Amino acid sequence: MVTATMPATGRQKTRTRIRVLEDERWLALTLLTPTAVLLGLFIAYPFIEGVYLSLSASRVGVPGEFVGLKNFEKIWNDGIFRTAVWNTFWYTGITTVFKLFLGLWLALLLNRHFKGKAYIRAAILLPFIIPTVLSTFAWKWMFDPTFSVINWALFKLGFISARINWLGDPDLAMTSIIIVNIWRGIPFFAISLLAGLQTISPELQEAAAIDGAKPWQRFWHVTWPLLLPVTMVVVLFSVIQTFADFQLVYVMTGGGPANATHLFATYAYQIGIGTGLLSEGAAISLAMFPFLLLIVIVQLLYIRRVEVR
Repeated sequence: MVTATMPATGRQKTRTRIRVLEDERWLALTLLTPTAVLLGLFIAYPFIEGVYLSLSASRVGVPGEFVGLKNFEKIWNDGIFRTAVWNTFWYTGITTVFKLFLGLWLALLLNRHFKGKAYIRAAILLPFIIPTVLSTFAWKWMFDPTFSVINWALFKLGFISARINWLGDPDLAMTSIIIVNIWRGIPFFAISLLAGLQTISPELQEAAAIDGAKPWQRFWHVTWPLLLPVTMVVVLFSVIQTFADFQLVYVMTGGGPANATHLFATYAYQIGIGTGLLSEGAAISLAMFPFLLLIVIVQLLYIRRVEVR
């Protein structure tokens, strides 16, 4: 009797498992559980730990006691922190505008039919796929006052007569990291917008051309409205990534000269890791959260409004 019922029991369990997996709710829960665990371990837990640190007086090797909002009050009265806030908004705004316009221009060019199009599209991605630290070190050598190829080219062309210390002057240093960020971010915009252009039917362009619309009119009234939802999503991701940028600025200037190029991330690292004041570093990191959350909410609402239209 036992041997006769075992196979039946096994088949019943198998059918039960199949029924469970056929249920969309259970299948979705099964597939999302590993992702939820990873997000909890690597995003939620560090965020909660950061909030706890920012509300305490912790230092390296010293747990510290609860101090409330004193760390936030301290950094708000810090002139370097206010400079970092201004630098972050300026850096993010300028780079995003240039990456959008240059990336869109490049996407429109790559959307045309020409010989070797596939190879050029692949080559465009190189600045984006090269490790940030590696490419930034190359740019740092290019901006070096002694070995700068930029200074050499400007000298040969007769534009300068003396070496320019690109990373030693506060204004030029900020300009330099903005240039490098634009160079690195253009491929992401170009390829993403190119993918959006590929979804627009050529028949719409042909119909507009038949109606007598000029190229710029076809772009403004046909291409741009259809490309806008994709553009807003790309801009959203770029703003989030640029706002929290660390590697590029840290390798290029380390926040210098004289703290002139500090962003939220680099200043938080200098205070939290460089000086061992973990609580103040955590407070500086969390200070960007309300600004970033507001930017994300505004952009998401705008994206939703565009999609509804």
